[in-house]
Amino acid sequence: MNLSNFERAKVLTQALPYIKKYTNRIVVIKYGGNAMISPELKAQVIEDLVLLWTIGVKIVLVHGGGPEINELSKKLGKEATWVNGLRVTDEETVDIAQMVLSGKINKHLVNLLQTQGGNAIGISGVDGKLIEAEMKDPALGYVGKITKINPGAIQDLLDLGYLPVISTIGRDKKGNLYNINADTAASSIAAALNAKRLVLLTDINGILKDKNDPSSVIEEMTVQEAKDLCSSDIISGGMIPKLECAIQAVEGGVYKTTIIDGRVPHSIVMELLTDEGAGTLIKGDVQ
Repeated sequence: MNLSNFERAKVLTQALPYIKKYTNRIVVIKYGGNAMISPELKAQVIEDLVLLWTIGVKIVLVHGGGPEINELSKKLGKEATWVNGLRVTDEETVDIAQMVLSGKINKHLVNLLQTQGGNAIGISGVDGKLIEAEMKDPALGYVGKITKINPGAIQDLLDLGYLPVISTIGRDKKGNLYNINADTAASSIAAALNAKRLVLLTDINGILKDKNDPSSVIEEMTVQEAKDLCSSDIISGGMIPKLECAIQAVEGGVYKTTIIDGRVPHSIVMELLTDEGAGTLIKGDVQ
């Protein structure tokens, strides 16, 4: 789409109030799903993040990487085992997860951000005891439940002007490592940082009134409405824990959380810097 100079100026003018709102405020972005796999979408996400960082938004990027963990496990001949539909993570698998998340994916994202002009530093939940965890369920092995977030290292990086990129490997007091769900980690980190916003990238339009109708997006809801929705039969499957993470973040002090479609080009900038926004916004019952 080619814009005239006037149209470009109009877009920038409309974005100005939002730029003022988010300058020097912390915004946590959870990055995963299709937007992480498609090279075109990945490039647009990186552009959005660098743009926001450049105008003074304190971006914290939290990423997953489940498909790549599965891919490397297969290459290494590691057969997956499952309990009630959930993958068991033994010591070998958590080592693979650390290799993929804290190594390959984390440094790849840092490199992309720096190539586009950002100043990023990659860390894992192990660094600075950022994510303290314990075993969630012995049947699942080294799948972690977060017990504490120590956000000091992230805050120090933000104060120095860096864009932190965080892989979600946690540890317990004995030094055991755990693979942590990225949505859960992003929610807990956002609350610990008292972030202005949490944005969860997904592979659907947002929360739908009718799961068979992609256009039935619920644009905004309160925490109580979100809780009611979780106990209804309107949403199901993986969207329930995602919505629960959004609720947890807002109840933990995050101003607003949005579940947006990472398949939409520049959806992050659309959500934060335009009137229309993108996806479903969850806010406190009284604001």
